[in-house]
Amino acid sequence: MNDARHRGALVEGFTPPPAPGPAVIEGRFMRLERLDAVRHATELHRANGGADEVWDYMGYGAFDTLDAYRDWQTTMAQLSDPFFYAIRDAASGKVAGLAAYLRIEPAHGVIEIGHIQLSPALQRTAAASEALMAMIRWAFETGYRRVEWKCDALNAPSRRAALRLGFVFEGVFRKHMVVKGRNRDTAWFAITDTEWPALRTAYDRWLSPDNFDGASRQRESLSALTKGDGR
Repeated sequence: MNDARHRGALVEGFTPPPAPGPAVIEGRFMRLERLDAVRHATELHRANGGADEVWDYMGYGAFDTLDAYRDWQTTMAQLSDPFFYAIRDAASGKVAGLAAYLRIEPAHGVIEIGHIQLSPALQRTAAASEALMAMIRWAFETGYRRVEWKCDALNAPSRRAALRLGFVFEGVFRKHMVVKGRNRDTAWFAITDTEWPALRTAYDRWLSPDNFDGASRQRESLSALTKGDGR
């Protein structure tokens, strides 16, 4: 006879959430637009120009020519997993980064955010932070139970960003992948639906107009609100 004490808790009232689908997710500092190579490739290739380091931890890139980059975007834009967004900075009106949902498993309520590529102009901006918050928010508000973040274990900025956003570090998968001929140990992070209500409050407080001065500088850091040790 099975003993329920040695099994996981029952998941009651769970309905598998939808796959990603909104063409646009609006924010205060940014706008997420479903990736479209015709509208986004030229501008983002220009934004990444001279900054090949933005591709160091990606499984693709750098792209030497606009044609090569446009071809890559065209392929990615046709996929449903990963499901790519371009990040348009509201202040400049320009497309300056990418992010995607991937490893999308509605049956289990699990989704990952990755393929995050921020041009130098978008790095360390409120728009970049809000874009990722908006993706996390959409996932939980549509019924996902777990949002994941994974990165090369050597990618210190990505690890700090995960903690700053409130992700919990879950460990390192050693010798997980071979990327561009190099070993990759992968650091795993996640937020669960039980942690989301407190994070939602932190996000709302950080994004409040009262938290920014006239020069758009934050008064209270996101890491302080989420208790992460990112900067």
